[in-house]
Amino acid sequence: MMQYFEWYLPNEGKHWINLQNDVDHLYEIGVDHIWLPPFCKATSINDVGYGVYDLWDLGEFDQAGNVRTKYGKKEDLLKAIQLLKQKDILPIADLVINHKAYADGKEKFHVMKVNPENRQEMISDPYEIEGWTHFYFPGRANKYSDFEWHWYHFSGIDYDATNNEEGVYLILGDEKGWADDQSVDSTYGNYDYLMFADIDFSHPEVNEHIKQWLKWMVNETGVKGLRFDALKHIDSHYIKELCEEINFTQGDDFYLIGEYWNPDLEKKLDYLESINYQLDLFDVGLHMNLYQASQAGNQYDLSKIFAGSLVKDNPLVSVTFVNNHDTQLGQSLESQVEEWFIQHAYALILLRQQGLPTLFYGDYYGVQNGEKSPSYQEQIDPLLHLRKYHTYGEQVDYFDHRNTVGWTCLGTQEHPYGIAVVMTNSEAGFKEMSMGELNAGAIYVDYLNNHSGKVELNEQGKGFFPVNQASVSVWIDEKAIWD
Repeated sequence: MMQYFEWYLPNEGKHWINLQNDVDHLYEIGVDHIWLPPFCKATSINDVGYGVYDLWDLGEFDQAGNVRTKYGKKEDLLKAIQLLKQKDILPIADLVINHKAYADGKEKFHVMKVNPENRQEMISDPYEIEGWTHFYFPGRANKYSDFEWHWYHFSGIDYDATNNEEGVYLILGDEKGWADDQSVDSTYGNYDYLMFADIDFSHPEVNEHIKQWLKWMVNETGVKGLRFDALKHIDSHYIKELCEEINFTQGDDFYLIGEYWNPDLEKKLDYLESINYQLDLFDVGLHMNLYQASQAGNQYDLSKIFAGSLVKDNPLVSVTFVNNHDTQLGQSLESQVEEWFIQHAYALILLRQQGLPTLFYGDYYGVQNGEKSPSYQEQIDPLLHLRKYHTYGEQVDYFDHRNTVGWTCLGTQEHPYGIAVVMTNSEAGFKEMSMGELNAGAIYVDYLNNHSGKVELNEQGKGFFPVNQASVSVWIDEKAIWD
């Protein structure tokens, strides 16, 4: 999968057109899932898309200062999706339904102010405020839907317009309150509230409206999957019900993934069980291991790089990644893997058979705003080629040294040329590994060209595969390069 955006993309409105022009290339490098950026109208054309204003506006109406979104107009989005599907690349929509922003009007309602560090602690008596909670979308003029959002459709808000005061405010009313403690993350006592106007999924009108919109959006765009944003802030009971509805209406070929940002494996496993394993999760634990390994250098124990990861425990539901938009420099979850470890990290997700690896736009094409990050395409392209043609057959791990680790993929009849991967975060080293007797006497070379030597396998197909200091090498039968 490729995450086809990064936080600092230029605000030119040409992203959908750029994607159209890139489809053939994406197909050639082996991408078969595309995670699209949020394409609903947000607070402005500078908004990356997570400050959602109108779910029903895909870049079609003059609202929030423009017709287009940051990424372009609706017709360009639809064409890009059509071209992706023609190449059998699954377009995946980024589903941002936790909150809404940039309301059209204010309303009066009662709240209690809560402690931002403990949302279960009320620090005021009930009182009336005026808040930005009325969404009626005058620019769309009821096309597609005449639903209006009011204060009672939300559980919390971050701004008291009456007193010009910021904070976290629990909206009061019949059957209102934060989601149950067991159904959202426990950070800050109860992490139901994240930002802006927090949607109350217990309200029956909200429940029905979201389902209607989802059905319309999928039919209107033709997307073949959804990425759920901010899952740990949304009632898991509601997500379970919503996934059941989607799976029933869209069928088994429709792909669901979610962001539950918590590196703790047990938390993710508990969440997956609570929703009956109806979607895959991004492997935040593995990302944090990769980040910490890049920070610690030779002090990090590479033999434990998969410790506590979802891909190790349950690879069938794991979506692995190196970096994403939230981990970029300057973002709230900043944890960008260091440049020296990028090829290591991508080898660890692309050249192994467990999980669905994610290629990040910012890593592949570079960050396009200032000096944030270069393009690592030259380092990643050889790994993509190896994944597409050579990462087949039995996988054997050699994670028996804290600084130098390796693994092999022995190949199949259809893909006979396997690989031997070795990497180190310290001094130059080697790993004795076997490619099996069928490869006895073969001459192996480093496909990445990080090491200039050659390895001749013995009569058992074993060899000593070297690696240079703080480097990674992928050894392959030199005949495979000729073929």
